[in-house]
Amino acid sequence: MEKPSAKVLVVGVLPESLFNFRGELIQAIKAQNKSVLTASAPLSGTLAQDFSAKGFDHREVNFQRNGLNPLADLKSCWALYQLYKKEQPEKVLAYTIKPVIWGGIAARFAKVPFYALVTGLGFAFQGVSFKRRLLTRLVSMLYKVALSHATKIIFQNEDNRQLFVERGIVPFSKTEVVNGSGVDISRFGLSALHGLEKGVRFLCIARLLGEKGLREYAQAAPVVKSKYPNAQFVLVGPEDTSPDGILVSEVATWKGIDYQGATNDVRPFIEKAHVYVLPSYHEGLPRSTIEAMAMGRPVITTDAVGCKETVAEGVNGFKVPVADVPALAKKMIWFIEHTEQIESLGLASRKMAEERFDVHKVNARMLEIMELR
Repeated sequence: MEKPSAKVLVVGVLPESLFNFRGELIQAIKAQNKSVLTASAPLSGTLAQDFSAKGFDHREVNFQRNGLNPLADLKSCWALYQLYKKEQPEKVLAYTIKPVIWGGIAARFAKVPFYALVTGLGFAFQGVSFKRRLLTRLVSMLYKVALSHATKIIFQNEDNRQLFVERGIVPFSKTEVVNGSGVDISRFGLSALHGLEKGVRFLCIARLLGEKGLREYAQAAPVVKSKYPNAQFVLVGPEDTSPDGILVSEVATWKGIDYQGATNDVRPFIEKAHVYVLPSYHEGLPRSTIEAMAMGRPVITTDAVGCKETVAEGVNGFKVPVADVPALAKKMIWFIEHTEQIESLGLASRKMAEERFDVHKVNARMLEIMELR
């Protein structure tokens, strides 16, 4: 077998994310006869076995995922610098805020080609309070320093790219846009609807964060159930340590919400659902929505950045204003009163997933941008 011609390092915060969200991309890079290293926080549980089974060559780098602890972040930056110097990768791809910022700064000093994948703007770019504005300025400055020597900065929606360009963080000439992370449309295959006669089952999959619109989802549920008591509202997702995190104890007080906790496989939940709901305030391009679309589920989401790209109004679902509980409840009621249209809108979702969000098409574009094919 021909010896791999280049070493590519892929850096993320969580090993679970590397495995679930970048696994297909890593395999696509390896298929181009490239040697791939992965780097993230330490592996836990069965992940070491999963990484080994996939042939991932992993390195551990501690990241403080949330918060701004200068000492912890500098340690992450130094660890990445040391990793770059030791492994001498020919290209580095980092995604999410901490790996992009500290990985970018480390790459600048280690003089290795750096590619940044901005998967969303997150907590730092939201809100209008003085503290939030101060945080936005600080993070913008860090991004600008980190990305000043990047080869390419890749975004998952046009709005995020424009914001970075308008703020002077990056020049337009260095940017590209891809259709999210993509989804394996064979693994997330079209699934038939079952149990509609027992009541429409709505599903939301998200980390327990306020800005995912979960409180609005919870507030809309009793409004809908007051008119249609058989409607069901399922929530799946883990807790999150972000300042915007919602405690499980609060979720337990939400009437009408069936919280199922975290899961390593969302497919069984999507199979049982009829309509997917994500009332998020902002996204890069939501993976959970695309997975539901691939399995043939219509979508209710917001007209927010990243969310609006997943819905063609009235074709595969509906968009509602951010934080608008009455509008959200109204669209849920529409599906209950038009159950005969759920299947056709779901098929339109599947078609959109095939055409725009197939992981193989997205990864092919990533390889072109990184000049790996």
